[in-house]
This record gives sequence, C-alpha cells and structure tokens, in this order.
Amino acid sequence: MSTLVVYDSNFGNTQVIAEAIAAELGEDTRAVPVAGLGLDSLTGVELLVVGGPVNGWRPSPRMQTFLAQFSHGTLRGVRAAAFDTRLRLFIHGDAAGKMAHALERAGAHIVARPVGFVVEGTHGPLAAGELEKAVAWAGSIVSAIHR
Repeated sequence: MSTLVVYDSNFGNTQVIAEAIAAELGEDTRAVPVAGLGLDSLTGVELLVVGGPVNGWRPSPRMQTFLAQFSHGTLRGVRAAAFDTRLRLFIHGDAAGKMAHALERAGAHIVARPVGFVVEGTHGPLAAGELEKAVAWAGSIVSAIHR
C-alpha cells in the first residue's frame, strides 16, 4: 500500500514523530515535509497521514495551506489519519482534530482517532514515552486498515 506521511516541523520534534510513524507503517511509506507539497504528490497514495505542531490553536500555516488544496472528493478512496505535537498545557488547541476534519471533508476515510504528542517546551524535546506512543498509534493504523 502506497503511504505518505506529510509533516510540518519547526524544531524537529514533529519530524521525529513522523519518521517513527512512517517506519512503523512499512517499507512503502515515505515521510515528507509539507513545504511546497502539491496535490500531484498524492498520486497513487492509498494512506495519507498528516501531522504538525499546534500553532495558535490550529495547524501551522504551512499545513493549512496544504490542506486548503483539497476540494470535496479530492481524497475519495484514500485512508487518512492526523496527529499533532503540542505543549502539555491545560488548554492547547487541537490541530490533529482540525486536520482530520479537513481530510474527511475532502473525502478521506479516517482510520484512527486524531492524536497529540507532547513536547516539553517550545523547542522540545519530546516528552518521555511519546515516541513509543507514536509507534503504537501507527500500529493501530496498520491494524485498522487490515481488518
């Protein structure tokens, strides 16, 4: 199955999560930065995972630009999932939920609940256990698509 993990990362933490997810999803999976990525990059993709940092309570501007390219039905037949990286705050925003909603509006079938991974401080590092949590989440995606 052709799989693409598209991520935005300011300080490398989201990239680390994206690469761990891509490794767990299998050998036909690539993790690519969102900057400048167009719809043509999705040709033949059967599973699309998107992720980025919470930025002002929502996805980063680069991720918003990427998601804005999708019109209704653009992702019909594509399975998808979304994640974000966030600080551990009482109120932190939910970029993953917003990204999953955008993917669903474009016709994708969401195969895993949106999830957030915690970063300790603006520049990181990832909180203890978050990398393992990402691998487990990717494993749940694999299980969901093979049911």
